[in-house]
Amino acid sequence: MSSPEGRVIVRGAGSGFRQEIVAGGHPLVSDEPVTAGGADAGPTPYDLLLAALGSCTSMTAGLYARRKGWPLESVTVGLAHSRIHAEDCANCETKEGMLDRIDVAIELVGPLTEEQRARLLEITQKCPVHRTLKSEFEIRSSLA
Repeated sequence: MSSPEGRVIVRGAGSGFRQEIVAGGHPLVSDEPVTAGGADAGPTPYDLLLAALGSCTSMTAGLYARRKGWPLESVTVGLAHSRIHAEDCANCETKEGMLDRIDVAIELVGPLTEEQRARLLEITQKCPVHRTLKSEFEIRSSLA
């Protein structure tokens, strides 16, 4: 099983949660924890989603700092996914039911000014994955 860059192939048996993934030619595994009926052989689908956002966030901060010649030494991004009641979200249009929330904590290491740190935080929220998750998008499924 191989996949060209920009295409992901996922294959799993009907008997369990473990999934074999090839993303741009790179093999990965996804699974569910034992408590959810899986074998905990790899990250969950939500873990992979958070990893995509976290890596894009970190890459975006690093790229921007390099372009500006800023002394950014490293970036650490911690992420957590939860579901909240829509009525508890002050900035959301939806006010009924449940909403997905991703909390992102970004640690910027290096002798940066407060202005540089603020700008990097602003820029990270414009990474492509962040923009995709914040936008309305369509998922079209079909049988192969």
